[in-house]
Amino acid sequence: MPDLLLELFCEEIPARMQAGAAESLRKLVTDALVERGLVYEGAKAFVTPRRLALAVHGLPAQQPDTHEERKGPRVGAPQPAIDGFLKAAGLTSIEQASIESDPKKGEFYIARLHKHGRATPEVIAEILPAVIRAFPWPKSMRWGKGSTSPTTLRWVRPLQSILCTFGPETEEPEIVAFEVDGIRSGDTTRGHRFLSEGTIRVRRLEDWMAKLEAAFVVVDRERRKDIILADAKDLALAQGLELVEDAGLLEEIAGLVEWPVVLMGSFDPAFLDVPDEVVRATIRINQKCFVLRDPATGRLANKFVLVSNLAASDGGRQIIAGNERVIRARLSDAKFFWETDQKTNATVPLEDRLEKFGNVTFHEKLGSQLERIKRIAALAKALAPIVGADPELAEQAALYAKSDLRTEVVGEFPEVQGLMGRYYARLEGLPEEIAAAAEEHYKPQGPTDRVPTAPVSVAVALADKLDTLAGFWAIDEKPTGSKDPYALRRAALGVVRISLDNSLPLKLAPVLKVAVEQSSRATLEVAKASGGSVGGGRATRIVEGWGATDVDVIDLLSFFADRLKVHLREAGARHDLVDAVFALPDQDDLLLVVKRVEALGRFLSTEDGKNLLAGTKRAANILRIEEKKDGVAYEGGVDVVLLHEPEEHALAESIAALGPQIEQALAREDFEAAMALLAGLRAPVDAFFEKVTVNADDPALRVNRLRLLADIRAATRTIADFDRIEG
Repeated sequence: MPDLLLELFCEEIPARMQAGAAESLRKLVTDALVERGLVYEGAKAFVTPRRLALAVHGLPAQQPDTHEERKGPRVGAPQPAIDGFLKAAGLTSIEQASIESDPKKGEFYIARLHKHGRATPEVIAEILPAVIRAFPWPKSMRWGKGSTSPTTLRWVRPLQSILCTFGPETEEPEIVAFEVDGIRSGDTTRGHRFLSEGTIRVRRLEDWMAKLEAAFVVVDRERRKDIILADAKDLALAQGLELVEDAGLLEEIAGLVEWPVVLMGSFDPAFLDVPDEVVRATIRINQKCFVLRDPATGRLANKFVLVSNLAASDGGRQIIAGNERVIRARLSDAKFFWETDQKTNATVPLEDRLEKFGNVTFHEKLGSQLERIKRIAALAKALAPIVGADPELAEQAALYAKSDLRTEVVGEFPEVQGLMGRYYARLEGLPEEIAAAAEEHYKPQGPTDRVPTAPVSVAVALADKLDTLAGFWAIDEKPTGSKDPYALRRAALGVVRISLDNSLPLKLAPVLKVAVEQSSRATLEVAKASGGSVGGGRATRIVEGWGATDVDVIDLLSFFADRLKVHLREAGARHDLVDAVFALPDQDDLLLVVKRVEALGRFLSTEDGKNLLAGTKRAANILRIEEKKDGVAYEGGVDVVLLHEPEEHALAESIAALGPQIEQALAREDFEAAMALLAGLRAPVDAFFEKVTVNADDPALRVNRLRLLADIRAATRTIADFDRIEG
C-alpha cells in the first residue's frame, strides 16, 4: 500500500517546542485522514532543529466509495419542496430519484446517491495546507512581504520548503501538489546547514533518512539522544570518570543539533571548591554541557562534556577552547558569589539577614516575605509535637530555611535554593536538623520527588505548604479549572504525601484553622496599611469575629480530599470510597482516611460487603423517598413493642449488639475489625428485606420500620457514607 512522506523545512525550531510539534503534526494529519475514510497502518513523526516531518504507512490509493439514501418529499408535493430536495441531493431532475411507498404516508421520493472516492493525493493536498496554516505553535511569527496581512502564514520560524511525496514502494512516488503562502510542495530537501550543500531529491521515507544521514542529519530524535548518551559515556569511561546523566538536558541538546558530535573539555580544579551543585548548574544553564563525576571521591571532576552540531576539521579543538573560555568566566562568577556569601554569613547575624526580607513582598495581599517566614515559624512550632520534633528547633529551622533566597549564589541560580541553605547552615555550625530542613522543606516538588522524613524537616515542610494554602484561601485566590498559578495543588499533594509516606497521623482541621487565622491577620494588616479592603471584609470577619470560619476549613479539607483522590487513584484506589469516608464528620486525618478507605475496599470486595452495600443502599433509597413524602427525617430509635416479625427482632438485636462493638473498634483505629463486625449485619438485613414489608398499612408499624432502616443507615455511616459508594 502507498506511503506518505511530508517534511516542513524551516529555520531553527526552539528545542522546547519540538516534541510537542511532532506529536501535533502526527495527530492533526492522521485524524484528518481517518475522518475522510483513509485508514492507515502506522505513522511516525520526526523533528530536528530545522525540519518537522511525518511518515504515514499503508494508506489506500483512494477513498472508499460511499452509498447514501436521502428521503425526499411526497409525490405531488409543491415544486419548491421538490427543487430543494433536488439541490440538496445533487440531482438535476426528479426522474433521477426513485419512488417508494409507505402504507401510512403514501408515495415519496428517494435519492440513492453513489459517490466515488477521490484519489488519496487529492485528499492529502486538501488536508495539508489547512493543517499547516492552523498549526498550534506556542509562539509563531509572520515574515517577508505581506507579513502584516492577517492571511499571511504564521509559523514558528520562516518556512522555507515543503516536501510531500506519495506512492507504493514498488513505484516512483508522485509529488502531492499544493501551495502554502507561495511555497509549492516538491520532492527536495536540504542537509546540514554547514556540512552539506545544495538540495537533495528524495523519494520516500527510507530514501529520505539515508540521504539526509549522508548529508549529516540524523532525523530521528531518539537516535540523536542515544548517540549523545553513548558517546558521552564512552568519553567519560576513557578518562576513568562517570557521566552525571541529566534527562532534561539530553532532551534539550537533542533539539539543538542535527549531527551530534560529543567532545570533552576541562576547567581549573580550583573551581571545585564551589559546591558541586553550583558547578553543575553553572555549566548546565550557561553552556548546555554535562558534568562528570570521579567515582573514587564521589565529587565532580574538573571536566565536562559538550555536544557540537558539526564535525570540525581540527577535531573540535577550537569548539572546546571556546566552551572552556565561557565556562571559566561563569565559574569565576560562581566562585565569587560563593565566597561572598560565606563572608556575609560569617559576619552578619541571621536576625539582620532576616530583616532584609521585610522589603520583599510575598504577595500584595499577604504582606512581606518576613511576615510569611514568621507565620511559617509559628506554625512549625505548633506542628512540632505532632510530628515528634523539638518545637524550639523547628521554629529556628523555619526562621532559617529561606535565608538563602537573599544570597548571591541563589540570586544567580534560583534552582539551587534550599540546597544552598543546607551548605550555609553547615558553614555556620548550625545543627544538622536545621541544615536538612533548609533543603528539604520545599519537598516534595513533584510526584517523583522524595519526601522529607526527619521530624524537624517534616514540621517546616508542612508549615510552609499549609501557610501557602491558607494564605491564598484567605484572599480567595483558589485554583480554577486548569489554572493554578500559585501551585496550590502541588502544595496540597505535598502535605498528602508527607503524611502518608511517613505514616503520620495529623488532624488537619485545627492546624488549618490556625493557618487561616494567621494569614487572615496578615491580610487585614495589609488592607489597613493600604487603606483598602481585602476579600470583601472576609479577613475582618475571620480575625475580629469568631476565627477561621467552618466554611474556610471545610473548603480546604474538600480541596485536600480532591488531591487525596488523585493520589489514591494513581495508586489504583477507588475515588468513590474516598468520597464516602470524607463525607463522615471529623475526617481530617489523611492517614486514617486512607486506612479506612483501604479497609473499606477490601470489605466491599467480599460477598458480605457487596450484599450489605446493596441492602444499605436499598434502605437509604426507601428512607429518601419516604422522608421526602412525609416531610420528616427518620433518625432511628425503634420501639421494640412494635417489632412484630422475627426478622425485625433479629435485625434490631444485631444492630444493638454490634453498634457498640463497631464504635470500640473504630476508637482504637482497628478498621479491619470494624468491617468484620459490620459484616454481621449482612444476614439480618437480607432476611428483613426478604420477609418484611416496610410500608405497612398500620402507620405506627410503618414509622417503626422506617426507624429501623435509619438504624441500618446510622450503623453503616460509622464506617462510611454508603450512599456515595458506586455499585
